[in-house]
Amino acid sequence: MKTYSLDEITDKYVGKKGTPERDKFENELRLDLLGQAIKQARQERHLTQQELGEIVGVKKAQISKIENSTTDARFTTILKVFEALGAKVNFNVELNDKRIAY
Repeated sequence: MKTYSLDEITDKYVGKKGTPERDKFENELRLDLLGQAIKQARQERHLTQQELGEIVGVKKAQISKIENSTTDARFTTILKVFEALGAKVNFNVELNDKRIAY
């Protein structure tokens, strides 16, 4: 029985790297991980979605949507959420496979 790497399977069923389908898949995956990180940090600080929303200035439903990756939240809102949670945020920016900002 032949085994396949995750990259081989993803290439076959989602699309090769650099294709629009693959880019969309990877962006959605990143948003999902971001939502999970927010939820975990909120729970570790024993905050409800309602409480975090009040701190940030948004409704509970918006926090829920961010945590469950069901919305394209504003970048500023996500930064406010992390700030309210006391989280350190780092971003990497790459252009043509070269890192230009850290």
